[in-house]
Amino acid sequence: MKRVAIIGAGLGGLSAAITLANAGYEVDVFEKNAHIGGKLMPVQLQTYGFDFGPNTITMPHVFKQVIEQTGRRAEEYLTFIPLKHHTTNYFSDGTSLVFSRNKEYMVEQLEKVDSLGAKNYYSLLKELTRLYELSETHFFPKTFRSWTDYLSPSLGYALTQVRPLESMDHFFKRYFTAPTVLQAFGRYATYIGSSPYQAPATFSMIAYLELIQGVYTVKGGTVCIARAFHKVAKELGVRFHLNTEVDNVTIQNKRITQLHSKGIWLWTGDEVVMNADLLKAYSELVEEKDRPSFTNKQIEKIEPSISAFVILAGLKVRLKNMNHHSVYFSQDYQAEFDALFTKQELAKDPTIYICNSSVTDRERSPDGDNLFILVNAPPLPKNGKESYNVNEYKEHIYDLLEKKGLAIRDHLVVERVIPPSEIAQRFGAFRGALYGLSSNRKQDAFLRPRNKSRDLNNLYFVGGSTHPGGGSPMVTMSGMNVANVILKKKS
Repeated sequence: MKRVAIIGAGLGGLSAAITLANAGYEVDVFEKNAHIGGKLMPVQLQTYGFDFGPNTITMPHVFKQVIEQTGRRAEEYLTFIPLKHHTTNYFSDGTSLVFSRNKEYMVEQLEKVDSLGAKNYYSLLKELTRLYELSETHFFPKTFRSWTDYLSPSLGYALTQVRPLESMDHFFKRYFTAPTVLQAFGRYATYIGSSPYQAPATFSMIAYLELIQGVYTVKGGTVCIARAFHKVAKELGVRFHLNTEVDNVTIQNKRITQLHSKGIWLWTGDEVVMNADLLKAYSELVEEKDRPSFTNKQIEKIEPSISAFVILAGLKVRLKNMNHHSVYFSQDYQAEFDALFTKQELAKDPTIYICNSSVTDRERSPDGDNLFILVNAPPLPKNGKESYNVNEYKEHIYDLLEKKGLAIRDHLVVERVIPPSEIAQRFGAFRGALYGLSSNRKQDAFLRPRNKSRDLNNLYFVGGSTHPGGGSPMVTMSGMNVANVILKKKS
């Protein structure tokens, strides 16, 4: 029986573990933290439950597939709840736009704020569908292990058809004229940690996932996806080693043969799957002499994606007119991204995202709202420390929300701030980046680090820092894709 070690128990590692164990492999998962799920981390503050990780869930069929490939019924492990009118976008001019999978409802709203956009909306959906279907056929199922994987004629043709040279902002300007509407649609670039003024229009297809397939949450919190995977994996015999950080490897004949932690032997086996941020973990685990194709100098040149400044706030009241997802946009969106990527500093007038999951699931927070408040932040400087006062910026965000009619401090029971430095430390994220590389540069958008090491014959990569990219469905796909490559590998 072949033995596989998985470093990291995020969604990519969990989906790989289930796929391999279901095929009869002996699987051990090593996780540095005490919880399963990676950034999909549960946080409980008194009676207020929060999900740190992705609060917006799309593509539920991907998560179900991980479970159903084993012959089990996904519905017995987790419950997805569709959100019809899922995100309310508030703008600085006092107007708002609610995102919904209801096409007629979207057109009705657009007629009030962007009449041309209302006329163009069905044409936009048609183009988004085309972009998504190309991605689903040619990009999502693939693993990139060598240059030959990039040379497929069908892949090359598909690349030319997904608007790779056009920016997301330029693409949406084909359909909308109102600056506020362009802000709302441009925000999809932040789902891949990038700027709408630089990220390729290809990623506009993220809008397809929300506006056509729909947005979901999970009963009990999105963390229940990781818990369901964990349960299935254990039923298949996967062994989990929590609070166990792999910090050293033994390499022989271009193969990892052993894993170690604090000088203690952990594992000996055949294949290794790294579900950690490869920009950081790969360079820390493998000496530079053993990875000549991924040198420290190359890593230093990488442009990280954005990070996040997060406040978890439990309130003693239910705020009025709160949606499950709410976004309060800055007045000057372009200046905000210029601050994040060019000046590498926090925006003075940031866009503020709030998830209030208790709107949909009161059991998560029975005594009042549970607000997950997120502001985009630049990646950390190379010294790994914020160049600003964390508490002062938290108060600044509260001040901004108060001006928008949300008096958080008046109703605050409990709070916790999670700045980029904690994201870097807790999740091993390169400079605190949420998605590894940004997709602002074309080569980083389409030529992400491969799913297999070029230098070590039995090391594979899954997660947001490799193909197919960030976002919980993509990360989950990467785990299944890599597992299937290992299953097809000749002895």
